Amino acid sequence: MTTATGHKVALAFEDGVTQFITVPPGQTVADASYRARINIPLDCRDGACGTCKAFCESGTYDGGDYIDEALTEEEADAGFCLPCQMQPESDLVLRISGTADMAKSSIGQFTATLEKLHWYADNTAGLTLAVDDREKLHYLPGQYMNVKVPGTDEERSYSFSSGPGAEKLTFLVRTAPDGVMTTYLKERAAEGDRLVLEGPIGSFFLRDVKRPVLMLAGGTGIAPQLAMLEKLSASGEAPAFPIHLAYGATWDKDLVEVEALERYAASIEGFTFDTIVADAESEHPKKGYVTQHLLPEHLNDGDVDVYLCGPPAMVDAVRKYFTAEGITPANFYYERFAVGVPHEHAVHPGQAA
Repeated sequence: MTTATGHKVALAFEDGVTQFITVPPGQTVADASYRARINIPLDCRDGACGTCKAFCESGTYDGGDYIDEALTEEEADAGFCLPCQMQPESDLVLRISGTADMAKSSIGQFTATLEKLHWYADNTAGLTLAVDDREKLHYLPGQYMNVKVPGTDEERSYSFSSGPGAEKLTFLVRTAPDGVMTTYLKERAAEGDRLVLEGPIGSFFLRDVKRPVLMLAGGTGIAPQLAMLEKLSASGEAPAFPIHLAYGATWDKDLVEVEALERYAASIEGFTFDTIVADAESEHPKKGYVTQHLLPEHLNDGDVDVYLCGPPAMVDAVRKYFTAEGITPANFYYERFAVGVPHEHAVHPGQAA
């Protein structure tokens, strides 16, 4: 969010941790980072060495002055930049070389109150949380938080299903037999419970829409896609390219928040979606797997940005599908999760393998 005192810049580190800073007018990203006690890679400060080289995922900026040895024209055209020279012209997301630990920047910790526990089905719950100091928690749509399970030493990871501008945070939880979070939610959870969260984390987040977008989701993997769609809807601007979502589930009951998708279809120009159920006995109009319902216009001959979130089997199946079809998306961002275990995160821009 842009403020009167400058632009918000998200610094996304290689370990998935993201830190947010405000860069005042006339100040470089590197200077603002150091004032915020975040030591991003830096050496010369003059645009001569390239040590601070980063990649701009979203936003516009004045690149400043530098020499070709630090940043070639080809690199600049591709989106690379030098934080020691650049000044934001909008909010930015920068991919920073190195980890948050190297930058002497710790992951954020927050305390929240459980305001609502909603059961979509016996295996899927929705959480609504009110976070203390909400104004201090910034995140990118698609990222996740580690949630400590009350009464245990365990934590589980859940993607935001609410957009970054939402006052209350929402998450979708798929339960697992004998899972520690499942046991808590079904046996002990009560409104007013206090929860500890850490984050935000993850490199799976919405980038600028520069070409058609294909979103693929399985089960509660719809959560980060909902956050992305909320961000697009809240912007009030029509995306420059069409966005299509294929949302698959094993059983009818596994399809959740379809009404929210209908609202986004009405509020986001160019957004369409399909829901697909794998159960052969289902009366759902579209059955099978998401890849069986993709049309040529959704794939756009590979000139498409793909966002995929689902269980490991689905992620692997989609990757094999692209390979078999001979399609390499312009960018392929994916995240897979396993129910009942800590979050498994992976994101691969620019490749389909």
